[in-house]
Amino acid sequence: MSDMPAAGIDRPARSGSPGLVLGLAILLVAVVVAFSVLPRDEAQRLILAFLALLAVIGVFALFALGVGFIQFAGHGARNDLTKLVADTSTEGLLVTEGENQPLYANDAYMALSGARNATDLKLVDRLFSGTADVSEAVYRLALAAREGKRCTEELRISPPLLGDGPVAWYRVRVRALERPGAKRATLWSVADITRERERHENVFQELQHAIDFLDHAPAGFFSSDAEGRISYMNATLAGWLDYDLAQVGTGGLSVSDLVAGNGAALLAAVAGSPGDVRTEVLDVDLKRRNGQSLPVRLLHRVAFSQDATPGISRTLVLNRASGEEPAEDLRAAEVRFARLFNSTPMAIASLDRRGHIVRSNAAFAKLIPQALKGGEGGRSIYAAVAERDRAALESTIGEAASGKGDIAPLDVTLPGEKEHSARLFFAASGEEVGPGEEPRVTLYALDTTEQRALQENFAQSQKMQAIGQLAGGVAHDFNNVLTAIIGFSDLLLANHRPTDPAFHDIMQIKQNANRAAGLVRQLLAFSRRQTLRPQVLQLGEVLSDLHNLLRRLVGETIELDVKHGRDLWPVKADLNQFEQVIVNLVVNARDAMPNGGKVVIRTHNVTQAQCADFRESQLTPADYVLIEIEDEGHGIPADVRDKIFEPFFTTKEVGKGTGLGLSMVYGIVRQTGGFIFVDSAVGEGTTFRLFLPRHVPDENEIAIKAETAKPAADLTGHGTILLVEDEEAVRAFGARALKARGYTVLEAASGVEALEVVDEAGGKIDLIVSDVVMPEMDGPTMFGELRKRGVKCRVIFVSGYAEEAFSKNLPEGEDFGFMPKPFTLKQLIEAVKMNMG
Repeated sequence: MSDMPAAGIDRPARSGSPGLVLGLAILLVAVVVAFSVLPRDEAQRLILAFLALLAVIGVFALFALGVGFIQFAGHGARNDLTKLVADTSTEGLLVTEGENQPLYANDAYMALSGARNATDLKLVDRLFSGTADVSEAVYRLALAAREGKRCTEELRISPPLLGDGPVAWYRVRVRALERPGAKRATLWSVADITRERERHENVFQELQHAIDFLDHAPAGFFSSDAEGRISYMNATLAGWLDYDLAQVGTGGLSVSDLVAGNGAALLAAVAGSPGDVRTEVLDVDLKRRNGQSLPVRLLHRVAFSQDATPGISRTLVLNRASGEEPAEDLRAAEVRFARLFNSTPMAIASLDRRGHIVRSNAAFAKLIPQALKGGEGGRSIYAAVAERDRAALESTIGEAASGKGDIAPLDVTLPGEKEHSARLFFAASGEEVGPGEEPRVTLYALDTTEQRALQENFAQSQKMQAIGQLAGGVAHDFNNVLTAIIGFSDLLLANHRPTDPAFHDIMQIKQNANRAAGLVRQLLAFSRRQTLRPQVLQLGEVLSDLHNLLRRLVGETIELDVKHGRDLWPVKADLNQFEQVIVNLVVNARDAMPNGGKVVIRTHNVTQAQCADFRESQLTPADYVLIEIEDEGHGIPADVRDKIFEPFFTTKEVGKGTGLGLSMVYGIVRQTGGFIFVDSAVGEGTTFRLFLPRHVPDENEIAIKAETAKPAADLTGHGTILLVEDEEAVRAFGARALKARGYTVLEAASGVEALEVVDEAGGKIDLIVSDVVMPEMDGPTMFGELRKRGVKCRVIFVSGYAEEAFSKNLPEGEDFGFMPKPFTLKQLIEAVKMNMG
């Protein structure tokens, strides 16, 4: 170990000498003078010898500069300055090389180690020793030094290295010093931080005292953010509510957990302008953990940022429960009123003549929060109602402020993320106001959103039912006319050859009559009176069979994606009608995307519990199979959406739609026992949702495939047939067609007349073909009377309505035939032939 000066200066200072420079100059002048007086040969030899001497001196000077014996004056000055800073530092500085070779130590470190020279110097690992914590810290420092890393540790030493006192704190740092061309050194620094730690401990103690004072103050306190999450609650409030403080600050509690009823909405409704600090005084009930209520008064203070975002609240809670304050009748009455005011389900607010809200309860904050946001005009009721209702609202508030009584309630719309409606009641408050103050108006508000929705749904269902009845009646009358047209066309065609000029004209009449019959069937579908042949269906298989047809319908510019749900429940529906529903909806989706797009058909099961997720008030909770048809089209405007299922309503151009497609879809789905809903946004697309009820077969239900009887090749026959039809043209066509095939036909225009004909015939009737809807007596009633009179012949009912529409009126267990209108001559003859057998 080399000797080290006490001051820590390990290299003497060097500086230039003007005298030496002057001596060298005189020497050079003397040499030049000597060369000038000597003979030439001797002078040349001396010059060579002198130059050689200078060369040797130069080589030795360069070598000395390289190894550090010679330094430039500026560099030496800089080293002296750096060394002066290190020498005079209040922190102890130690530079080591290798494991334990000290290179430098300043006076502060020498004092800490108690060394007078390099021999007495203690390194850091010997300087600090004591408890296990100190040893571990020194080990971490030594490990960092060996690995060339930085490390800082704070050590508690007892007794101190210097000075008096029981204990001292030291901060020890270590880092590597990279030296070009030399071995890496390590710099250690040791600082006494005892006073700094004492200041920190004092601050911590003061903070602990402040927290203890706040925790055990005679008033409650909590802090919450804009989302209602409670970040702090003092012990007093936690004790009142019987909550564990460990739950606070970890997301375990929110304002809604503490405040009873709608009181949380009052706190959330506090709003202010950028930079504002608002303090609200609120009388609410808090919820204890056992469910009991605690009446309190909140002093709720919120600061708002420059963008009007609410910050962390500071809320003081004053306990107003009985026994917590002096027993004063006035105070007790005030508490009871505050609890009643904020716990009532009716929204109540006090307004001035300009509509500014002076005070409101919790129900008001929940129902009409926009009025409490405090925009440019302050907290105003006008900010919460639709623009179209403001004029009427202003007039009504003026009447109440003037003291007028019996003010009619006002129905208003409350815009927002989800539109609501409310019925407002107004009355003069009767409060005494000071000079210059405006009279108060008391506002009572009821949420009528659900009531209005029910009224609108009921009105819509009544309208659809009325339209359905009208459509059904029109369809019935048209069916009679079309039956006569088609029937007489068949009679004419039977008497004309295909080569006759009139044959093609008659065919045109029949074809157009059949086309009209298709429109009538759509009307009947809407009115839910068409004939259905329900069967158990697996919708996955049905949609797979339809896929190719749908693919051709949508064209090449539209992508069709069918997503089948797993384990779909069976449904019971008419296969042909269900396919028509899907085709109609897919065609509508195609027409909504003239520039191409995507149609998605999805199926999945919906349980009874999941029905509420769709938020459709008309959807009866049950198990359903859901079919969704979604497109990316132009969407359906809100003012059109309620009309799309009405017959003859269409948004397509003239000649491109009858307006019966969706009405037929609606009727088929409803007649099947299902529901259909539409969800659409303009510019985003439309989704139709079909809910078909799950079919659960009875235990004794056995699927039997009925063999379809093949029509007889010979359509002629014999026997007596009673034809009952109130429409003369239909009756005339039927009688003529049956007589032409060899049958004896008896005619009747009503059920009463039919009974008379049966009596006259003495019961010798083989078959009765009867209309269902007739004046005086309908077909089912006539059927019952015939059975009472002992007439057992078979009956074929003919109707444009569904078989189920009248079968419930027939005697139980009776068998009968059915033929839908309009029918052709061939269908009539085949039905008669099959039932005469």
